[in-house]
Amino acid sequence: MGVKQRLYCQLKRARDYSEGLLAAFKSPQEWVHQVHPNANHALWFAGHMATSDNFFLSLVAPDKTDTKPQFQSCFGMGSQPTANLGDYPDPEEVLGYMRDRRRQLMQVLEGLGEDDLSRSLPQGAPDFLSDFASVFELAIWHEGLHSGQVSVARRSLGNAPLGG
Repeated sequence: MGVKQRLYCQLKRARDYSEGLLAAFKSPQEWVHQVHPNANHALWFAGHMATSDNFFLSLVAPDKTDTKPQFQSCFGMGSQPTANLGDYPDPEEVLGYMRDRRRQLMQVLEGLGEDDLSRSLPQGAPDFLSDFASVFELAIWHEGLHSGQVSVARRSLGNAPLGG
């Protein structure tokens, strides 16, 4: 299996797991349930994954970005979740944007060749990212980190472990 296929499979696996977690959140209050006043909640996670994927697209395919200023302020890096549902767009809108941004990111990856993954990133990219492959690697571990937070919120609402 080549690097491109491995990245694709891991991006899909991470998102499939996240979608499984998010399926448990039904009511408006569940979407903004926090296990601690400073903890991330499911709605913040979904919006943050969307804005993050949009940022990743800005590095590897800037023409595919779709920046939503309200999403950036609610869910972008450094944003602080609140338990007030009125501070956020509707959960269905957030989920739609999250899914669209990942679909775009996956399509960009599909269009790249193995050699493209070692291409340098544009000027101004974070120093900890070295090439195109590193952007997709970051998308994988970043989602894993935050999906753990959603798992805790999900379990605190009385849901059984996912897959168990």
